[in-house]
Amino acid sequence: MKKILFLAFCMASMVACKNDKAGQPSVNIVQNDSLQKIIEQRDNEINDMMGILNDVEEGFRAINQAENRVTIAKDGEGENKKAQIRENIQFIQQRMEHNRSLIAKLQQQMRESSFKSEELKRTVSNLIKQLEEKDDQLKQLRAELNAKDIHIAELDATINTLNTNVSDLKTETEQKAQTIDSQDKQLNTAWFAFGSKKELKAQNVLVKGKVLQGNFNKNFFTKIDIRVDKEIKLYSKSAKILTMHPSSSYTLATDAKDQYVLRITNPQLFWSTSKYLVIQVK
Repeated sequence: MKKILFLAFCMASMVACKNDKAGQPSVNIVQNDSLQKIIEQRDNEINDMMGILNDVEEGFRAINQAENRVTIAKDGEGENKKAQIRENIQFIQQRMEHNRSLIAKLQQQMRESSFKSEELKRTVSNLIKQLEEKDDQLKQLRAELNAKDIHIAELDATINTLNTNVSDLKTETEQKAQTIDSQDKQLNTAWFAFGSKKELKAQNVLVKGKVLQGNFNKNFFTKIDIRVDKEIKLYSKSAKILTMHPSSSYTLATDAKDQYVLRITNPQLFWSTSKYLVIQVK
């Protein structure tokens, strides 16, 4: 295109020179200066228009590359792919607007310029047509991406629902585990207390010779885990178990200091009859 414009300009210059030589062999310095200024002005106009044409063509090349990147990325999944698509679409829109502005500027220069070229007019017309085609392609691409975005949104909604279900299931499982753990602790929890006859009566643990029949003081008892606590030191040389427990499930013997120690050999059996243990000591 540049060669065509340059050739057209050269031809116009040659014609002007011939007319000058034929008509006025002796051209004065002022006329030469004026002609030179006209030539320089025309050169500048051509260079400006060619520069704009090159910028427009570079813009379309960059747009094509961005479209190719979008085409590759649009079939992918994930936030990175979507971010790439958004970035390239924004780039395409910006370059389209820039090209539209450059073409409008070129048309304005053509109207104001003394240099007239049918080839340049056809080139600009082709650029405008190419710009319109790109607009249509961009609309189609937007429609495809909108459909893709809907699909991704639905997929995200499905994943969110699955995550919610998993979270609910996890919460339910944790709650069940906590319930089971609480029930397990309750099943394996027992209370014991030992004291003199006077102390036991004072706490309503022993009333008229009967154990745990009234409203006794539960704070007087010590809470234990029957799976762990299997030995109770009584710190007394006299001990009598008042609550009912199978005799085969424990031993009540003295230690080196002749103080009684209760050793529970079969916890499940020992605590099967009562979860409260009362021992009278002296």
